[in-house]
Amino acid sequence: MLQKTKLILGLFLVGLLLFSCNQEEQPVIQNQNQAEVQTTLIPQSEIDQLILKSLNETGDFIWANQSDELVFSALMYSDSTLTIGYQPADIQQPNSRIGIEDVSSSTWQNAASKIISVVNESMGRKGTPQARTGDEAASIHEDLPYLEMKVTNIQVLQNLRNMGELRYFEPRSYEFDYNLLNQNENERILSDAGCSNEPDAGIPAGDFVSVSPNAKASWNYDQMGISQAWSQSTGSGITVGVIDTGLSPNQPMLNSQFNSGESSSRSVQAFGTYQTGFWWWKRPDGPNDQCGHGTAMSGVVASPRNTVGNAVGVAYNSNLISVRGTSDVIFNAGNEKDGVADALVLLGKRSDVKIISMSIGDLFSNSKVADAVRYAHNRGKLIFAAAGTSTTFTNWVGVIFPATMSETVAVTGVKEGNGYQRCSTCHSGSQVEFTVVMERSGTENKPLTTALYSDTPATVGGSSVATATASGIAALIWSKNPGWNRDQVLNQMRSTSALYPNKSSEYGYGNLNAAAALGVY
Repeated sequence: MLQKTKLILGLFLVGLLLFSCNQEEQPVIQNQNQAEVQTTLIPQSEIDQLILKSLNETGDFIWANQSDELVFSALMYSDSTLTIGYQPADIQQPNSRIGIEDVSSSTWQNAASKIISVVNESMGRKGTPQARTGDEAASIHEDLPYLEMKVTNIQVLQNLRNMGELRYFEPRSYEFDYNLLNQNENERILSDAGCSNEPDAGIPAGDFVSVSPNAKASWNYDQMGISQAWSQSTGSGITVGVIDTGLSPNQPMLNSQFNSGESSSRSVQAFGTYQTGFWWWKRPDGPNDQCGHGTAMSGVVASPRNTVGNAVGVAYNSNLISVRGTSDVIFNAGNEKDGVADALVLLGKRSDVKIISMSIGDLFSNSKVADAVRYAHNRGKLIFAAAGTSTTFTNWVGVIFPATMSETVAVTGVKEGNGYQRCSTCHSGSQVEFTVVMERSGTENKPLTTALYSDTPATVGGSSVATATASGIAALIWSKNPGWNRDQVLNQMRSTSALYPNKSSEYGYGNLNAAAALGVY
């Protein structure tokens, strides 16, 4: 046992040295598998250019539409883990029903077993699947119809294509080079995009209104009818789930002071589904925000109407569940996609959760996360997703995933004033449902929220804050109408928005109006 422990510790230390700059497993083809890789790989730069071309022409990139050679090459440039969506061959389940069927049933498990058998046979693996460990193991998700296996032979993909049990396959961990989007070499997109939430002592007095007992209401609340709506609803009895980068333990407003001032009789919980490490040896990374973005979004939704001069949330009497599903705003890494999918399942299972707020995304579709979105949607959750936020040089990109899905409600931010002008970093497009005023026309100042720490508020911008604001408004409406279902709440938001009954090709039904939705005027 001691020798085994020493061996594990030794491997762990070697792993830290090799992978200290990246939490994801790097592209490695082990010596015993090199003979299996016989296909000439498409260069990684060419794969990224094909992704970029697809984004330009269609607004998305879908792995299922690509050749076996391209998917296999992407596998070899990542951690060689293939995500495989399955279904019983005689059912041909439509994707819209994901999450309704019980994947633990023998019918679905038999389909998974057939997939595993074909992969193992194609790889020339001997022995029973139960005896396999490490790189030969199959990881089957408990709630969603997909499994993952290591694949280093293109024949696997070719054989899977012929199976009625196959819904899709795609590389788990391939990461597109986001810097290809940037036309300005001096301004680069970083993997930790959105990770800042420091208190701002210089917020102008005109950018907030002091409300009892001593809280700051952001300047845009009056423009969105939020302050006026509080006479009818404050979000009591409604639980909002925020999937983001977690919740800071150092922000009292979202921890020990969650029930303070004029906020009471409500609960806050924090979970973590994001894990670090290898696909077969991952460890939970906890619920604590190490980025700042998740704390800011949770503050926009539910920060208390406090006594210390901090920012007040839109639905300041709602319950809050924070789930750390990703390490930063762009969930492009394999472990981040795992974390976001599991966060959606976690919130989907909870009967108390009415609304899910996702101020995160990726440039193109991921089938695993899409399955999880449908899982939560099919359990009655109202899911808001950010249309996208980037630099001024890259916001030519349209609405991002998962806001592109019909099961989500896409939201973006606009500047104050007459007409519609998106914020300087916001995306827009035909999938957008609503807009939120979140940028001052002259100063470009952003709305208030709670900082990572301190009673001094921070400011936050982009379609992220627009999405969290929309989620808070939905909580106000649902709280006043607790017997309503998701569609009734959504229809009320639509019918009282600024452009209704017309729909803009870029801005949907336009600016939300919480007061109108609650019948204040």
